[in-house]
Amino acid sequence: MKIVVLAGGLSPERNVSLSSGTKIAQALRGLGHEAALADMWFGLEDYPGLTAGELYGADFPEKWRSVGRQEPDLEEVKAGRKWTGKGDFGPGVLELCRGCDIVFLALHGQCGEDGRVQAAFDLLGIPYTGSGYLSSAIAMDKDLTKRLVRGLVDTPEWTFRAYGAGDIESIVAGTDVPCVVKPVDSGSSIGVSIAHTKEELREALREGLSYGGRCVLEKYVKGREIQVGILDGKALPPIEIIPHEGFYDYENKYQAGAAEEICPAPITQEQTEAVSRATERVFAALDLRVYSRADFILDEDGKFWFLEINTLPGMTPTSLMPQEAAAAGLNYSGLCQHIIDSSLRERSR
Repeated sequence: MKIVVLAGGLSPERNVSLSSGTKIAQALRGLGHEAALADMWFGLEDYPGLTAGELYGADFPEKWRSVGRQEPDLEEVKAGRKWTGKGDFGPGVLELCRGCDIVFLALHGQCGEDGRVQAAFDLLGIPYTGSGYLSSAIAMDKDLTKRLVRGLVDTPEWTFRAYGAGDIESIVAGTDVPCVVKPVDSGSSIGVSIAHTKEELREALREGLSYGGRCVLEKYVKGREIQVGILDGKALPPIEIIPHEGFYDYENKYQAGAAEEICPAPITQEQTEAVSRATERVFAALDLRVYSRADFILDEDGKFWFLEINTLPGMTPTSLMPQEAAAAGLNYSGLCQHIIDSSLRERSR
């Protein structure tokens, strides 16, 4: 098959996405597919002198293979595009996608995981991997997700706030600490802070202004970090994350050796079944498709608390979904092929 792996874009998670995309494209070529890797924002600018069709044999930029310690400066990224056309699809991207059998979405975050790309592809008749536009948009919104699954799973109490600089002091005064501050529609733990004091909360809210001033303030639950991948509605073996320092933030997620990852997680069979069924309930309630990964905290009393679900989980060399699939007997290449086959069935319905 001719497969376009679409990555990058204008998300704070673009570097994670490019690393995921590179590994996916390599795996697809190893399976005998024709695979082209494209940055949604820069398009053909990354491959000077090549046409869209020639990307299927092009080497991948070396700088895309790993993820740096810091998220990218998006204003700098925007300024770097030479093409003067409008929109998030860079030069040649739509032409490339129209000419393939399926687009493997390696996008993460607001650019690609929020349903907008899926909606555009539906209108253009372009097949793609993963969930559809509506369920993707819902799952991207942490507040809306928690509203829909409350009652099906346990989730920490929370409030959603859209605020400006002038609202910070009143929010601080009315919020109990410790709490977790999260941008409502971001991933990879970008912009996430655990505020143990009012001053830390104040600083987290100030930082949150750079992510749009729309956040979830969630009750902090102390415990073990357990994450569960799901494939075609069935949970994979859960994985436990133990950061060597702090919590499982952006740096600990993508720097090799920054966290210990144990799969299957060292929990009881009863606990495994409980968190697996919880993941499957969330997946079904949001009408998700093909694959996702849900995040939980296992507290000191043995209770699981659902935090969020990711519809396009990372596929980098340090990502969790491939490790869980491997524990279930499905290697990286097999996982990529499974996602394609399942997605093609979904798009043909």
